[in-house]
Amino acid sequence: MQFIASYDAGRGQRYYLFGAGSDFAQIVGWYKTMLKQRGELIFEEPPVHMFDIGKFKEETMAFPPSVTVKDYTWAGSLGYLNPKRGATPERFKTIVQIVPNPPGAPK
Repeated sequence: MQFIASYDAGRGQRYYLFGAGSDFAQIVGWYKTMLKQRGELIFEEPPVHMFDIGKFKEETMAFPPSVTVKDYTWAGSLGYLNPKRGATPERFKTIVQIVPNPPGAPK
C-alpha cells in the first residue's frame, strides 16, 4: 500500500488514506487476519468493508476508530486515480481509510 494523504477529521482526530494495487478481497482478507476479527460488509455495491478498532465516543470523536476498505474497481471502474502525477501505479484498485484512536483514548 502507498500513503496518499491525511486529513483533519475534527475533534483532534485525523484519518489516513492508503492506495493498494491488490484487489478488495485480498485487502479485506489481510485485515481479517491481522485484526483477528471479521469486520462488517457495509455496502455490497460498491463493496465497502469496515473493521472497528476502538470504542466510538460521540461526545469526543468525529469518526469511530476504524479501518475501512473500498473497492474502486467495482462495475468496471479503472480504479482510484493516484493524486501524485506521474507516479505508479496510475490507479489504485482498493483504498483503505484508517481512523486511529485519538491520543489517550482507550482501545
